[in-house]
Amino acid sequence: MQDPNPEEVRCYLGSFGITGNLSMRPNFMLSGGQKTRVALALLVFKKPHIILMDEPTNHMDIDAVNALAIALNNFNGGLVIISHDEYFVESVCSEIWIVGKKKCEKFNGNFMDYRKLIRKGTK
Repeated sequence: MQDPNPEEVRCYLGSFGITGNLSMRPNFMLSGGQKTRVALALLVFKKPHIILMDEPTNHMDIDAVNALAIALNNFNGGLVIISHDEYFVESVCSEIWIVGKKKCEKFNGNFMDYRKLIRKGTK
């Protein structure tokens, strides 16, 4: 595969919200959310079959979270996401799995149902 030219790279980064002069800045000069967008752009550019994400919405503002949700909903591969962000989970995930006590089990319900289950267990 031939390396893309700089204009193609800037256009591609722009689709992840890294526009204008931001695309020319060194990574250390970007905010946490911008760094996350660049990392996701690089990851998706390689066209993986599965993406594993641990708390991907940390350091993101609501616009970045929405952009990430849209991008992941358009992703054709598999996703495994670890997140405490209810809005994000409900926006992206079609299944919830509970991992703990040396088990991994599918949870039949949504995030609110899971929250109710947790509250019952603490009373």
